[in-house]
Amino acid sequence: MHVFVTGASGWIGSATVDELLAHRHTVTGLARSDASAAALQAKGAHVRRGDLDDLDSLRAGAHDADAVIHLANKHDFAHPAVSNAAERAAVQTISDTLAGTGRPFLLAAGVAGLTHGRPATEDDPSPAHGPNSPRGGSENLALEFADRGVHSVSLRFAPTVHGVGDHGFIAVIAALARATGVSGYPGDGTHRWAAVHRSDAARLVALGLEKAPAGARLHAVAEQGVPTREIAEAIGRAFDLPVASIAPEDVQTHFGWIGTFFAMDLPATSTATRELLGWTPTGPTLLEDIGAGAYTVH
Repeated sequence: MHVFVTGASGWIGSATVDELLAHRHTVTGLARSDASAAALQAKGAHVRRGDLDDLDSLRAGAHDADAVIHLANKHDFAHPAVSNAAERAAVQTISDTLAGTGRPFLLAAGVAGLTHGRPATEDDPSPAHGPNSPRGGSENLALEFADRGVHSVSLRFAPTVHGVGDHGFIAVIAALARATGVSGYPGDGTHRWAAVHRSDAARLVALGLEKAPAGARLHAVAEQGVPTREIAEAIGRAFDLPVASIAPEDVQTHFGWIGTFFAMDLPATSTATRELLGWTPTGPTLLEDIGAGAYTVH
């Protein structure tokens, strides 16, 4: 199968490209820089130059492929409206291009905000609708196209997709601990974060492409919920730093923008996904990765 991948040189995307190539798929990756293009070519993937705002390139990439995996995101937390608008426009463009073809379209989403007080499941619909909602409501937008001849599948990733080289949320929290001299956690530290190792996430994407039915919501979740206090304690041990509770009223001041997310309770299950795909996570746990030095590598 010829697969067009956005975000192909990113943290999850680069591992996904490796997995797809190992499954003998042909891959064309969207690349916005010479370095990204060279990295993709070195793997044996084809390159289409462009970025998330280049709708013509997205349209052409989707048109020429047998399937599309959309993993790119601007991640502009300082200007969420910009990120949301770009995501919605990209998903709209890809969906319109694939309408009536029956081709697979897998897109990245998340488990945040799906439920309150219990772990999110694959049966929980996203509450995000419309262009002004998180990710521009792109998950619901894409899944609506399942009734318009697109084999749409949502890939809901845990808030931390961890591993050596991770530059996401846990890396930011670890860097903040080093900068402030204390590994903090919000409140009593009982809020939980679902987690998955990068290798397991990439394997799930490849299995989802091959096995998931149209309209499916897949959870890339290996650990249902790691308490934020345990995350902070692991970071404290890794950097030999004291560990402390940060009062709720001081969370934003201490953590900055990441405090909004670190103070959220984000547990999720993946029981249905595992049964559907035959997917069993085998990578290290989040605390094992932190303890082994994944976030001390520069």
